[in-house]
Amino acid sequence: MAEVTDGAGVFIKICGLKTGPDVDAAVAAGADAVGFVFAAGSPRTVDAAVARELAARVPAGVLTVGVFRGQPVAEVRRLTEESGVRGVQLHGDEGPEYYEALRAGGRTLLRATARHVERCGEYGEDLLLIDAPDPGSGKPWNWAAAEFTAPGGRWLLAGGLGPDNVRRAVETTGAWGVDVSSGVERARGVKSPELIRAFIEAARGEPGMIRKTGPRV
Repeated sequence: MAEVTDGAGVFIKICGLKTGPDVDAAVAAGADAVGFVFAAGSPRTVDAAVARELAARVPAGVLTVGVFRGQPVAEVRRLTEESGVRGVQLHGDEGPEYYEALRAGGRTLLRATARHVERCGEYGEDLLLIDAPDPGSGKPWNWAAAEFTAPGGRWLLAGGLGPDNVRRAVETTGAWGVDVSSGVERARGVKSPELIRAFIEAARGEPGMIRKTGPRV
C-alpha cells in the first residue's frame, strides 16, 4: 500500500479526470488523490495510454487511482500496470479474495459501495468509499437521517457532493475524506477548474486552504 497518513485535514479525491489541465487544476488546488475511470460506459472513461500521460503530471505526494467496475482481476492488473496508477478503486461485488489478488505491488486499494459497512478494512481495502444510494444520480444521502450510519476507519463520502454542500456533509458525517466527480463539472464529463478549486476550499472549511502539512500518500 502507498502510505496514506492522517492529520492533514479532509482527504480529497477528484475523480473522472480526462485532460492535463484537469489534473493540473486538481493538483494545484490541493487534491490528495486523482482518479481515472477505466470502467466502460462512462463519459469520463480513458484508456491506459491517456491515463499514463495524465498520471505522469501528478507529483509523488498525490495518489493516482484507477477506477474499475466489475472487471476481471487480470484486466484490472493490466490496466493498472500499463497506466502506472498507484491505487485501485473497485465498484462492484468483488469479495475479499479479489482485493488480496490485487495487493501485490504496493497498490492502495479502495472499496466503493452504496451499502452500509461497519468499518473500513473488512475486505482488505485501505480506504472505503461510501457512494450515494443511487450511484450516478447526483442525489446525496440524507446524512442526518437514522438510515445513514458512518463507518469506522478511513472512509470517503461520495455521491451528490459539490462546493455548496460538501462542508455540511463533512461536518454532519465526520467523514475522513470526500470524493467528487460530476459535482465539479460544467457539463457532463467536462471538469471546471473553478469548481474544483471551490470544492476543495469548501471541503477544508476556508477559502484558499490548501494542504498545510506534507504529502499524505
